[in-house]
Amino acid sequence: MSVEVQGELAQKLEEAIPRRRGLLDRDPEYRALTLLAKRNRRYPPRTPLDALQHVVDAARELTNGTYGALAVTGTDDYVEGFAVSGMDEKALASLKGPPQGHGPLGTMRMDGMPVHLRDVGEHEKAFGFPPKHPGMKELLGVPIFCGANVRGALYVTDRRSGNEFSDEDQEILRVLSRHGALIIEASWY
Repeated sequence: MSVEVQGELAQKLEEAIPRRRGLLDRDPEYRALTLLAKRNRRYPPRTPLDALQHVVDAARELTNGTYGALAVTGTDDYVEGFAVSGMDEKALASLKGPPQGHGPLGTMRMDGMPVHLRDVGEHEKAFGFPPKHPGMKELLGVPIFCGANVRGALYVTDRRSGNEFSDEDQEILRVLSRHGALIIEASWY
């Protein structure tokens, strides 16, 4: 291919990008992966937990959630790794440990299905919040699969805008959970 043809193709591509940019900016997968790439470039993760922190921070930001969390669970379903977004260090330190997910999060890890609860307190299995756990009402979560096994969960709570979480928010969490699974597979199992 001649240099002239390459130049023409490059020019046509540059002309087409602004028209397509609006479409890309509305695509949940594109938005999630672009934000994650920016975070990883700006703050290169030094540990697997740092990389998972980027995942949960991106999830909370893109869904406009008040809080976000990512739990890594072992073969016995015990939480082995935990990253939180939206809590300051003092509030985080006041918790005795990560929630073990016996309620709604536990069902998600058992059946591998996403969870969307408009009122966590009304869920039949909602119990056992540790002392000083922040209040929350709405919860949206997706399992993290490593192969065929659920090895964690990514979830956000209470949109700051007051609106309910949407299908697009769930798609964002699914994209980010797949990225989290890659980190977990490479670092834990």
